[in-house]
Amino acid sequence: MANARRRTVLVAAGALIGSPRGAWAQSSMRTIGFLVAGTRFSHGQWVAAFVQRLGEVGWTEGRNVPIDYRWADGRLDLAAQLAGELVSRRVEVIVTSGSAVVAAVKRATAEIPIVFAAAGDPVGAGLVASLSRPGGNVTGLSIQQTDLAAKRLELLRAVIPGLARVGVLANVGGPSVLLDLRELEGAARALRVELIPMEIRRGEDIAAAFDGLKGRAEAVYVANDPLVDSHRQQIQALALAGRLPAMYGSREHVESGGLMSYGASFSDLFRRAAEVVDKILRGAKPADLPVEQPTKFEFVFNLKTAEQLRLAVPTSVLARVDRLIS
Repeated sequence: MANARRRTVLVAAGALIGSPRGAWAQSSMRTIGFLVAGTRFSHGQWVAAFVQRLGEVGWTEGRNVPIDYRWADGRLDLAAQLAGELVSRRVEVIVTSGSAVVAAVKRATAEIPIVFAAAGDPVGAGLVASLSRPGGNVTGLSIQQTDLAAKRLELLRAVIPGLARVGVLANVGGPSVLLDLRELEGAARALRVELIPMEIRRGEDIAAAFDGLKGRAEAVYVANDPLVDSHRQQIQALALAGRLPAMYGSREHVESGGLMSYGASFSDLFRRAAEVVDKILRGAKPADLPVEQPTKFEFVFNLKTAEQLRLAVPTSVLARVDRLIS
């Protein structure tokens, strides 16, 4: 009987050693949950930057770290459901972006570490206690969204001298967007620019928002948010059809046809998020990792779109551009 038991154990051990995909290999894998606020289209290159950097620091997707992806399509209601799915799968860490989606993940778990690759105002949105001491199970990188509203409006007016009326396309269901709008309102008062709200809550609201703006504004300010990221092509087409110069929060909008953007480099933020995840997988606690700030800000301008809009762009503006698309 004892010999039979010993043979059984040895056979089982041999099977594990002989097969790299056996039970032992599976139990040692460190699964990352990745809940993306937008779509494969809107966030694909940012996720690719994350995966590339993760590999550079020793975690190769599919080899020693599986990544379980979920795509929220800019929908907060779907984000809550997807967060619950990742928690039930007991992933090692959850990576996400967008303040509303981060908040949904935070509500789903107080134990699994959460790393946000991009959040507008993590303190103001209640995601962390402070930037230096986040506390709890959440940390990541801020895009300083509320600090950039005045700069974006100033650049928009530099492109359109005498600018007086600006439509503001904003997902009013996003917590960081509301903070962004508050900052924008203060900047508009200082510059004596009238803001015309274009409130949306879902993709289906975008066309109607532009319809309601006809003849009322000279330009559009698009508040940065996963919902607008997910519908960037539609927004760009409507802005062009309405002959409205538009300011965006990330360069990806400009690369795909938008006029201009000013903000943090999202690809760089997602790469740096991989470094935060690396620290957590090696034993660090989110509460001990300060929220990091952007190090790269870009003013990106699309000269082709300016020509389509028949804009005479001042040379003083072009001299300030970090990246010119022509």
